[in-house]
Amino acid sequence: MRIHHLNCGTTRPLGGRLVSGAARPPVFARQVCHCLLVETDDGLVLVDTGFGLADTARPERLSRRFRLYARPVLDPDETAVRQVARLGYSADDVRHIVLTHLDVDHAGGLGDFPNAKVHVSAAELDAARRPRTAQERFRYHAVQWAHGPDWVPHSAGGEDWFGFSAVRDLPGLPPSILLVPLAGHTPGHVGVVVDRGGDTGGGSRRWLVHAGDAYFNHRQMERAPSCPPFLALFQSLLQADRTTRLRNLARLNALALSGEADVFCAHDEYELDRASRATGALAQPVADV
Repeated sequence: MRIHHLNCGTTRPLGGRLVSGAARPPVFARQVCHCLLVETDDGLVLVDTGFGLADTARPERLSRRFRLYARPVLDPDETAVRQVARLGYSADDVRHIVLTHLDVDHAGGLGDFPNAKVHVSAAELDAARRPRTAQERFRYHAVQWAHGPDWVPHSAGGEDWFGFSAVRDLPGLPPSILLVPLAGHTPGHVGVVVDRGGDTGGGSRRWLVHAGDAYFNHRQMERAPSCPPFLALFQSLLQADRTTRLRNLARLNALALSGEADVFCAHDEYELDRASRATGALAQPVADV
């Protein structure tokens, strides 16, 4: 099983170091849409999609408000489908898509893989289909799944996995891929775990955890966790459930510090670069514009 770490969408939000935490002085920070492409014996599995070709062609799909604060670059070459092609595969080779959640910068590429089965938590799919609050109406963009994906909803609950309630035996997916409920950022947010087996080499740990938007900066996984102020504010403004989000954040921090798993979030450029160096797999460079 080979795993590729992809950047499927660069954004340049205003705030510089107040967003990135870096010492460099640019006014605009850099963030990525960190996705996984997993090669399995039964085709490709894509974890999150970032932005899609339709988003790059018609930016208005993303809403003016989102474009103002995120400043997405929208480079077609950063889309997952273009990166899949550069690896020598076609869109139909992506048999399954597993989503951490359905925010606009995670589900934009669904339409580029119309024949894939789309795995998502049942609570998330329900919230996206029937948004009940102004926040949900802002974050979910139904145009991104207007093509009618082959949804495979999953309910929470299952076996214990490092203190998380893991959802295993996902239909059609290898047993090395499981979900862990990480609600808080959205009602049905999940983490996606990949079991890389016993001997991973290069100092990599057995478990790889895509934590989606359960946190936003690598310093939140340190022994004395911290977060750049603008990101901390952003997390609070977009949270669906503060208590649950903070509880899951603490559990992720403990897991990362335990040495049992390599944990990363969806938008931290540093974590994408670190993961790409560790695996030697393809990582789309962050657009320098």
